[in-house]
Amino acid sequence: MQPEVHPFFHADSNTWSYVVRDPAGNAAAVIDPVLDFDAKSARTSTRSAQALVDFVREHGLDVHWIIETHAHADHLSAGHWLKSQWPRATLAIGEGIREVQKAFVPIFNLGEHFPVDGSQFDRLFADGDTFRVGAIEARVIAVPGHTSDSCAYAVGDALFTGDSLFMPDSGTARCDFPGGSARTLYRSIHRLFGLLPDATRVFVCHDYGPNGRAVACETTLGAQKRENIHVRDGVGEDDYVALREARDATLAMPALILPAVQTNIRAGALPAPEDNGVRYLKLPIDRL
Repeated sequence: MQPEVHPFFHADSNTWSYVVRDPAGNAAAVIDPVLDFDAKSARTSTRSAQALVDFVREHGLDVHWIIETHAHADHLSAGHWLKSQWPRATLAIGEGIREVQKAFVPIFNLGEHFPVDGSQFDRLFADGDTFRVGAIEARVIAVPGHTSDSCAYAVGDALFTGDSLFMPDSGTARCDFPGGSARTLYRSIHRLFGLLPDATRVFVCHDYGPNGRAVACETTLGAQKRENIHVRDGVGEDDYVALREARDATLAMPALILPAVQTNIRAGALPAPEDNGVRYLKLPIDRL
């Protein structure tokens, strides 16, 4: 069955968020929503997330799911705020979030009382889990490699790959964050290639418009097999690992990784206010 997919582009972080709906009814899911964050002033805004709320309201949709493909390092999640708008929606992520939390709790010195069991989310998906968006069955496919919690979601004929696969001319995600592995990502992507038909629509989480082309969000699994500059047919595992690790060694850390990760391991919730009523994010020095 083919869901309707409505993309929303966040230009500041080059992120695609999606509203996915069952065309036979009003059930919907939201995937990878963004909370605006200005790094210079440390001010947040719900402008981008409000666009999702407005779309849902305008079309009379009932959001059943708010889904993260992983704990993002390049933008703050609006999942927690959207949960306040749609209290009946289930806020979900892959069960590998536990490993991400364990890796980053000491980096941010969040203390022994910070939960590392994923309980900040309503549901933790395991590989192979299924759920429904109305009449459309969806399947969870764990795709570790970029991060240990990365999941792809096959909703009908649409596949949401998170950061694991970009558009074919942009390749694949970096693998040098804690818990990342280029070899694991190669195997995860080839598992997708074997599980799903070539006609599967692929929706990516980021696009940067390489070589001046317009930003895009949709391709097919067949196009990825034929054309992806990193993992197309004929590229072996060892060659991919060498290419990916060499490229990762040249990349700077994402501009928002420090505020983003410590927020996103909390399901998009900011830290609690301190005794002066102000919330604070931490900047660990010389750790990344």
